Amino acid sequence: MPPFHAGRQFPTTHSPNAVPLPNADPFRAATVRERAAHDRTPKTLALLLFLALSAQAQTLPTYSQQIAPILFDHCTECHRPGESAPFSLLTYEDAKKHATQIAKVTHSRYMPPWPPEPNYGDFAGTRRLTETQINQLTQWAAAGAPQGDPTKTPPIPHYTQGWKLGPPDLILKMPKPFNLQASEKDVFRNFVIPVNLNQSRYVKAVELHPGNPKVVHHANVIIDRARSLRSRDTNGQGFPGMDVETESGGEDFEPDSHFLFWKPGTVAQPDPEDMAWRLDPNTDLVINLHMQPSGKPESIQAEIGLYFTDRPPSRKPILVQLEHDGAIDMAPGATAAVTDELKLPVAAQLLAIYPHAHYIGKRIEAWAILPTGKRVELLRINNWDINWQAAYSYSKPIELPSNTRLMMRITYNNTTTKRVRAGNRSEDEMGHVWLQLLPLKDKSDADPRLAVHLAVMRRRLEKYPADFLAHYNLGAALQSLGDHKESTQYLEKAVRLRPDSLTARNTLGVGYMLADQLDRAAQEFKEVIKQQPHYANAHFNLARVLAAQSDANGATREFEAFLEIEPDDGRGHALLAGVLAATGHIAEATPHFRKAVESDPKNADAWTNLGTALAIGHDYTGAIEALENALKIEPNHEKAKTNLARARADLARQRPRP
Repeated sequence: MPPFHAGRQFPTTHSPNAVPLPNADPFRAATVRERAAHDRTPKTLALLLFLALSAQAQTLPTYSQQIAPILFDHCTECHRPGESAPFSLLTYEDAKKHATQIAKVTHSRYMPPWPPEPNYGDFAGTRRLTETQINQLTQWAAAGAPQGDPTKTPPIPHYTQGWKLGPPDLILKMPKPFNLQASEKDVFRNFVIPVNLNQSRYVKAVELHPGNPKVVHHANVIIDRARSLRSRDTNGQGFPGMDVETESGGEDFEPDSHFLFWKPGTVAQPDPEDMAWRLDPNTDLVINLHMQPSGKPESIQAEIGLYFTDRPPSRKPILVQLEHDGAIDMAPGATAAVTDELKLPVAAQLLAIYPHAHYIGKRIEAWAILPTGKRVELLRINNWDINWQAAYSYSKPIELPSNTRLMMRITYNNTTTKRVRAGNRSEDEMGHVWLQLLPLKDKSDADPRLAVHLAVMRRRLEKYPADFLAHYNLGAALQSLGDHKESTQYLEKAVRLRPDSLTARNTLGVGYMLADQLDRAAQEFKEVIKQQPHYANAHFNLARVLAAQSDANGATREFEAFLEIEPDDGRGHALLAGVLAATGHIAEATPHFRKAVESDPKNADAWTNLGTALAIGHDYTGAIEALENALKIEPNHEKAKTNLARARADLARQRPRP
């Protein structure tokens, strides 16, 4: 009943049981009603109390109707047998046993793990509970975790055992199980897995099985196209490190573009087929594991399932890193912050974001400043916890015009008793914000990712003028764009900074070769081979230089050395065959021409070279077949048409007349 106010007139309509009191004194009316309430019998009061309690009981959440749906939607992906969570929540008995704990961790929003703050990025698959759901869990636990009507409990979710995306097209496994000892410290280790492919494939999905989810905290997959890390994993037991660097060659520049990792609760999902990524032969995948010892010896043997598509990507994203680890240096008890920014040289769409810090990270923020000055929030995590790091995909791409400034800020609180600096160890610190960008093409034909990559490397050199990787990557990217003069300057600096980097020396040699400085190129390749006799690319490149210098014997020797290491490389066979044929060794060249055709059967030039060699060797029937195959692939191939006519004429002259 609303409060009375002096001078108010009662309405002229009333319920059937009401006594009309027009123009009555409001205070007197209140007195009449209060007295009526006091005249009720104890029996009436008991009945009203019973009805009130019954109504309250009906509104209390029960497991069957309110709680089970919450747990099934948000919790049981991890909280079930065989997964990483410490207990199962698939049944009422399981949930009742942990009701108080569930209420506590959901009220504090520790569970389910979803660190991003609301209104700082609109993310797909948000796992944050609503206030209503949190209140229901709290009320349910406080009421003794009532079950409700068991027949109204929804069915337990069906979880696919084994490969959730179905049988993979290729399964790669750690060569040997790794035995994790019962120690107190976290273990970070990397395991190299060779990829045995005979041709490039496009990967639309990756499903990573950690091998022992009870002790594997998270796992990453690193693409090592240059096989630069395999020398550190000589016995299949991996090598230590939390964050590793790979080197890649400049002739086949393609930035890594996808977040490839596993964490508790990860749902394997394929990428859009128009965003598949290329996996080449002679590539290594590296599994980077963060393991937490359980107090007893454990065995881990992770697997990677790859799912292929025949559709080449039409959209090619790139991963961009904002960081300033070089500024991290904190005394015990100190607080600090690091910032970084990057100006986009081209327009792009932002698809996803991945923040990363170690144990003393406190808050992570990322935002964009558009050319108009408008600020766009990308992410904020107020209470960073390394145990719940993840990549977050946006519900829809964020449009970023050219000249947008991408910015990040990470704050730290060193509550330890030690000085903390940047580094790969868990007791060191890091501060990264990775952005998955889809650069948009402009009027030029150049890959727009290259412009972004160049901007990232130039920004890195602003922060770290003596950074080897920045010099190397910038030089390799410029080399791929044909800017050999500037490229060589950066590559020379990279080699001075790290003389033992064979990849840098090999790439510098390629730069000299492209600039027609053949003697300097040969010197670099020979130095690489001296330090690493089985460095295949150095043998290949040195052979090309020697062939250009008309040293046929030297070129033959180096091509043969290359093919001992890479026996199925079609290009190596083709070039060796060309050197042998040019020096009149047709019989020796022909088997290599055949190997080149077997490696690339849709290459009209390879068939033409084989047919020509067979014709010179007087195998006109084989020559005609090979040259006809060339013309099936490329009907206007002039050399194939000319040599086919000659082979047919020579065959006709060879046959006896009737």
